Amino acid sequence: MASEGRQRVIIERVKPEIDCGRFPIKRVIGERVVVRAGIFTDGHDRVAAALLYRHTDESEWRETRMKPLVNDEWEGAFTVEEKGIYYYTLQAWVDHFQTWQKDLQKKSDARQDVTVDLLTGAQLIEQAAKRISGAHAEQLNGWAETLKKAEGKASSKALSEELLSLMDACADRSLATTYGKELAVVVDRKKALFSSWYEFFPRSLDSKEGKHSTLRDSEKAITEIARMGFDVIYLPPIHPIGETNRKGKNNSPVSEPDEPGSPWAIGSKEGGHLSVNPMLGTMEDFERFVKRAKDHQIDVAIDIAFQASPDHPYVKEHPEWFKWRPDGTVQYAENPPKKYQDVLPFNFETDNWQALWEELKSVFLFWIEKGVHIFRVDNPHTKPIAFWEWVITEIKREHPDTIFLSEAFTRPKVMYRLAKVGFTQSYTYFTWRNAKPDLTEYLTELLETEVREYFRPNFWPNTPDILPEFLQFGGRPAFVIRLVLAATLSSNYGIYGPAYELIVHDALDGKEEYLDSEKYEIKQWNWDREGNLKDFIARLNRIRKTNAALQTTWNLKFYETDNKNILFYGKTSDDLSNVLLIAVTLDPFHIQSGTLKIPLEELGIDPEQPFLAHDLLSGDKFMWQGESNFIELNPHVLPAHIFRLRTRMRREKDFDYFM
Repeated sequence: MASEGRQRVIIERVKPEIDCGRFPIKRVIGERVVVRAGIFTDGHDRVAAALLYRHTDESEWRETRMKPLVNDEWEGAFTVEEKGIYYYTLQAWVDHFQTWQKDLQKKSDARQDVTVDLLTGAQLIEQAAKRISGAHAEQLNGWAETLKKAEGKASSKALSEELLSLMDACADRSLATTYGKELAVVVDRKKALFSSWYEFFPRSLDSKEGKHSTLRDSEKAITEIARMGFDVIYLPPIHPIGETNRKGKNNSPVSEPDEPGSPWAIGSKEGGHLSVNPMLGTMEDFERFVKRAKDHQIDVAIDIAFQASPDHPYVKEHPEWFKWRPDGTVQYAENPPKKYQDVLPFNFETDNWQALWEELKSVFLFWIEKGVHIFRVDNPHTKPIAFWEWVITEIKREHPDTIFLSEAFTRPKVMYRLAKVGFTQSYTYFTWRNAKPDLTEYLTELLETEVREYFRPNFWPNTPDILPEFLQFGGRPAFVIRLVLAATLSSNYGIYGPAYELIVHDALDGKEEYLDSEKYEIKQWNWDREGNLKDFIARLNRIRKTNAALQTTWNLKFYETDNKNILFYGKTSDDLSNVLLIAVTLDPFHIQSGTLKIPLEELGIDPEQPFLAHDLLSGDKFMWQGESNFIELNPHVLPAHIFRLRTRMRREKDFDYFM
């Protein structure tokens, strides 16, 4: 282009930009995209910049002006309003009129003759008037005439904000620099950012020992799960379970005739990934279960485990989709020294890989037709990342409501790459972060690096596979502590129940695995067993739903306390109408006390005035003043406080509030 040599503005270091623009960032409807960049030019001319953005369905760019910060850093922002994909880029140009006004101000302050300068300004205004028409052009021509006369207060008028605004609206962008990339934003529904998951095995809802319950039986659990405040019910695989090499109790390689096997050993003569285990009921029963859940404003998520039992129809129909050993037997899954004889991994390096990909895509589409729009994906890190990028993109193009949760407890770079290629939410290392430095360091990585732009954490204190040592030995206080941390540090969290609310802590010796794991046997849970956490969970989820500050992860800030066993942090709404301060003891055995340092200035609190701290967990109210306030946490009574602050106190009419 003929103008390229005259484009003087440089745009660099654009943030967010993931891997040079290779991957999109993530947002949900209503969130802002804040963009920063280094923008500058040679010499002393003023620069103007705009952030351009559009939804993929729009052909024209919308724009918002960027503002200079310091050291040639600029910032702009826009709010995403629809699901799907947005694009954004930047444009910047030398603003000759702003430069002229700046120089005119300096000369006027120095009492220099500015007659010629005013004529120069008039010339700039006349050129701008030619770029537009109508009343706007007439206004500009009037200003030009005023400056040409160079009489009276022409100089002060030339410096007016009104004139600058008129000129800014028709700035000359013929030599503007446009950033060379259009960066993408994937926008999901709000549940992608704020959700409460409850996992349970639908085969364990019968009161008779060893009796396999059905999806119809499981409907009775929906009401109780809704009462506890969860909005996602996650079911482990509901498909037929293979007979060959079926696992027995406690992962025994040999099962008894009446043992149900692991739901993750998918496939038998009754069908595969598109079938419901006949022991659970029919497809109609599943659709009815989904509808009953929706009646309680709950989404049903199902487990997608792309693997097969030796009895899966795929093994006979597509033997090329599996690996075969020299002795003629099919290769089962292994993670030495662990063996999964009941599970066969797919061979994604098969020559028939395109057909395999299409078949697996059809699994998602099938269940979407049955009303499922949330999928928890089992071990995605053991399948090609390229496959996930393709299939998630394909699915979300037609079904943008779909949410994918990545269950990949693996190396950080692999976990992050899976999030980059499309997974909506991700399991995390939170499960093993117990000490204060470990929690703060890990959350800082998730929140204060570019990871926050694409990796949405979902905190789980337990899963059917994982019973952490903290829960094994910490008793009831440990379960309360980890629950509060999961539900308040992250806006997405989940538990495996009813093991969690019943405080089940018995593990295999020396392992982080449940003794008599429900993965391999049918359990008879007494959901109302004395000492359960159901009411506490309901209270905690109610607090989450009624406090906007807890409905995002990105506003988390850690604050100071003088006790290393107390984690102190806060969350606030953007307008500070909802201010929460949270203190949790990390010691499940002993009483801990300490002084909290309240960030008064940050929260807009007058240090000379008292303010109310209302503990939403206990209902207690405290009148505090100043930045230092003492607390004591007894893990056997209540190991946490969630304080909602009332920072502006009326002098009258508040007496009832404190009673």
